[in-house]
Amino acid sequence: MRLIAVGRLRPGPEADLFARYNARLRPRLEVFEVPEARGAPAEIRRREGEGLLAALPRDAFAVALDLGGVAPTSEGLAAQLEAWLAGGRKPAFVIGGAEGLSAAVLARADYVLSLGTLTWPHMLARVMLAEQLFRARSIAGGHPYHRGGRPGVG
Repeated sequence: MRLIAVGRLRPGPEADLFARYNARLRPRLEVFEVPEARGAPAEIRRREGEGLLAALPRDAFAVALDLGGVAPTSEGLAAQLEAWLAGGRKPAFVIGGAEGLSAAVLARADYVLSLGTLTWPHMLARVMLAEQLFRARSIAGGHPYHRGGRPGVG
């Protein structure tokens, strides 16, 4: 699997958490970073979008992370991920910068995934994605990492 993201993840807590989940994930995320652009918001989205699309393999199953996408449950994401992995096209997850993704990136996406309706720093989105992918693989493998429902209720 591939993660294509805007910006460089610098050493610190976010990088440590991402590395922790990615090390446990099978297959691991191969990370490609695209430089952050400068200028007006539309110009930033355009430039970063070009970089993201250039790093996206032609035959990849592109999953764009965007607030307007589908927000599945962890179990739903697990089912989706297993289908993507079995589909013959490697999943590539795309995370934009502070201005979001360009229309061209969203148009290229095979699936648009939302991590929820809250706004998150794009560096934390990497951590959250890696954790949810690890959780999804754990669910699919029957590992006890995931506890469905609301713990302590019922």
